[in-house]
Amino acid sequence: MDTLIELLAGLAIAANAVVYGTDVFGAIVLRPAIAAVDDRTLTQLLGHVHRIADRRFPAIGAVGLVAAVAMTVLAGATGRGVSAAAGAVATVALVVFLVLYGRVSKPVNTSLTAAALADHVPDDARALQARWDSVIDARVVLQTLALVALCVGLATA
Repeated sequence: MDTLIELLAGLAIAANAVVYGTDVFGAIVLRPAIAAVDDRTLTQLLGHVHRIADRRFPAIGAVGLVAAVAMTVLAGATGRGVSAAAGAVATVALVVFLVLYGRVSKPVNTSLTAAALADHVPDDARALQARWDSVIDARVVLQTLALVALCVGLATA
């Protein structure tokens, strides 16, 4: 059973590391770079980035969340309390991340994607980006918490 818990933790870590890395890049590189461009460039670049990411990332995130939940359940069922608790922390962080993404980031992504595809610059392009920016740090913190918890779960399996 330890090996299966370790494999699930490793899979959850790998999948969530993709999202974590992307969000860290968004927070420390993309956010200040976008602040230096005009609204048309912002709309086109981010609209197309979100168009592609919002098609590809749900599967990666789902694998990460399902693996974290499975690790948590298996660890709990086999008496690995620390691994189960760590997995539960990771799972909660990932669920909160998804809620934040769904309520704030996804609507912005959808608006910018539609504008980019229509070759239109919305009057509120900067406000949309500011809304997206307003949660990126929290997203990074939640992903960091999830990854650290998953590492603890792996180490104590």
